[in-house]
Amino acid sequence: MNKYELLYIISSDVAEEQREELIKKFSSYVESKGGTVEGIDKWGMRKLAYPIDFKTEGYYVLMNITLNPQEVDAMAKLMNITEGIVRQLFVRK
Repeated sequence: MNKYELLYIISSDVAEEQREELIKKFSSYVESKGGTVEGIDKWGMRKLAYPIDFKTEGYYVLMNITLNPQEVDAMAKLMNITEGIVRQLFVRK
């Protein structure tokens, strides 16, 4: 099990209730795969460094997690196909 920082951006046109559902979805995914969520830091709406899909703002979420390395790739693929997620980045601590 390795420690990771997961930073992901939720699209600005996603409603607040759906944002919370996405955050819960990913934290429960980590726990279902035997990992732990050490903290969730919601940064809120921020301006993107450059436009992505013609959007200039996004909702940033930082999660500190412990997870098996094999599950990181599976989670990244899940996030890539999840509607409403603009970008995600895993960084091993």
